[in-house]
Amino acid sequence: MLAFVLAAIPSTDNHWRRAYILMAIGVPLLIWITWEHGLIYGTLGLIAGVSVLRWPVYFLWQRIKGNRRR
Repeated sequence: MLAFVLAAIPSTDNHWRRAYILMAIGVPLLIWITWEHGLIYGTLGLIAGVSVLRWPVYFLWQRIKGNRRR
């Protein structure tokens, strides 16, 4: 719900600041889910997080591969 609300608000930086906020909230949440419920649920949480933040993950993958375009 938070991602939907943040996406609905206009932004001048293509929502990158909001993506960083969601990542900062998501990493501890993912660690907690994995710790409390196990690796299967942690993996499902990771998949859900990647589906919400697909563009930051895509650009990170491009940077790792060295195909960064400007």
